[in-house]
Amino acid sequence: MTFTYPAVFHQNEDGSYEGYFPDLEDCTFSGETLDDAINDAIDAEKNWITVELEDEIGMPYISEEDEIELDEGEFVRQIQVIMHLQDGWDE
Repeated sequence: MTFTYPAVFHQNEDGSYEGYFPDLEDCTFSGETLDDAINDAIDAEKNWITVELEDEIGMPYISEEDEIELDEGEFVRQIQVIMHLQDGWDE
């Protein structure tokens, strides 16, 4: 199953990046470079979704990019993860 959620990124003064998923409560990420931050975002999203699926909580609404309020210097990237569901998860 594929999940794609928007992530908000911003660059720090030291050149590193931080961000969060507006739709995934308390799901944040960071990295020394943009590529590192994207990879951390993928891991954070996958871990967040894994916990939600295990707890059998419904998945949250996916915001449209134009619905997300951004502060100066922030930008959005769509982060996609593929989850391989195991037998028995839907029982």
